[in-house]
Amino acid sequence: MTVKLESHLTNEDNVLFLLIKKRDKDAFTAIYRKYHSYLYALAFKYLKNTEMAEDAVQQVFVKFWETSVKIEIEVNLKNYLYTMMKNHILNQFRNNRESVSLNYVNSQTASVQEENFTEKMEEQELRELLYKGIDKLPLQKREVCRLKLEEKLNNQEIADRMNISIHTVKSHYQESVKILREYFQKID
Repeated sequence: MTVKLESHLTNEDNVLFLLIKKRDKDAFTAIYRKYHSYLYALAFKYLKNTEMAEDAVQQVFVKFWETSVKIEIEVNLKNYLYTMMKNHILNQFRNNRESVSLNYVNSQTASVQEENFTEKMEEQELRELLYKGIDKLPLQKREVCRLKLEEKLNNQEIADRMNISIHTVKSHYQESVKILREYFQKID
């Protein structure tokens, strides 16, 4: 049984998935670490039970490992795992109506803070991607970006700190933004 989906795996996910198809446990661990929190947040949002959510994540990853040899994922791996989790949750609803139904009703009346948990997880993932991109920049460009982002320094303060001209700071920052845009386009 071969499942073929649409295009756009990120380069990293594509490489990891190809290694998983060859039964590479380190690649599987990397995917697990990368997407565990995201899938847990999704499961918890609907199941409203930490044990059930953790169990759902484990079952989705087990199924992913078991079926990975038979599937060809050409869609964003995150979206594929999301769909696996969604289907698992729907099966949980169908098979365990009493316990899950109450949790589902509770999830529909969840507080705004709980609903924002998934958004915060996605923001965290984006921030991590941004810093991965920044880490790939040349040293001075990387330093300019970090001073702007982490210390909230303006161009003059960065110029003073790094002993370079304000024009150089602006130039480094503009070039960094351009490089980071290209980096994010490759990921998307």
